Amino acid sequence: MSHSINSGQVSRVACEDTVVHLCPSRGWVPIQLRELWDYRELISLLVWRDLKAAHAQTVLGVAWVFVKPAVLMTIFTIVFGLLAKIPSDGIPYPLFMFSALLPWQYFARALSGASTSLVANQHLITKVYFPRLVIPLSAMVGPLFEFGISTLLLLLMMGFYEVVPTRGMWLLPMFLLMGMCTAFGAGIWLSALSVRFRDVAHAHPFMTQIWFFATPVLYPSSLVPESWRWLYWMNPMAGVIEGFRWALLGTGRLSVSMVVSSLVVMLVMLVPGLYVFRRMERTFADRV
Repeated sequence: MSHSINSGQVSRVACEDTVVHLCPSRGWVPIQLRELWDYRELISLLVWRDLKAAHAQTVLGVAWVFVKPAVLMTIFTIVFGLLAKIPSDGIPYPLFMFSALLPWQYFARALSGASTSLVANQHLITKVYFPRLVIPLSAMVGPLFEFGISTLLLLLMMGFYEVVPTRGMWLLPMFLLMGMCTAFGAGIWLSALSVRFRDVAHAHPFMTQIWFFATPVLYPSSLVPESWRWLYWMNPMAGVIEGFRWALLGTGRLSVSMVVSSLVVMLVMLVPGLYVFRRMERTFADRV
């Protein structure tokens, strides 16, 4: 009997030793990307939830992925291609514009989802512990599936206009990754600020519209005056869009200096944003 009691006591002590105490971090804390990998199943669940919610109770369902960019392409072609007669570097304007519209739409959707992700998932933040970076990161993956499906429409258009991709097509993943990092960098800044300042929800659509017209989606970058071009390339999405057109259609003026400046600005947004997000996340549950 005494042996049984001692075993029970040892068992209770062992259980008490495995208790994990969660305490708020202080000061600047490391990013801990390995922790995000440990929660990869949660990321996949959040992505799947958002995808189902986006197309739930819709008549067209996934067909909206084709309908929305096709309608925008038609309107922009009529207004800017036929009426305003904006040049397209010798490429049919619908193809010229659509090759830039796809990466831009991914960026806009990812930025919108990431910037509002913390407030939209406040019921999770206040009840369960997990790395808060999981939430804006999951918002980056869903639009990626829509981007892949919409690419089929772009390939059909290239076949219709008999345009063959260039040898630089293998660089497309790099430009897509630049767009993802730009959206993630801006998104984590906005998501962290939206917890404290709800004005972000009103300001971010307006900011995205300004960013759209500051990016060569509807017009070629050759229309930008040479004296302003250095400032223009400070927009990382300008490098992404120009890179897509160069890799697919062989148009644009892709240069090393342009890519480097876009990468530098993207990293300046992303790296400090990660550290600021980690520093502010200890108060998310209290403020959201």
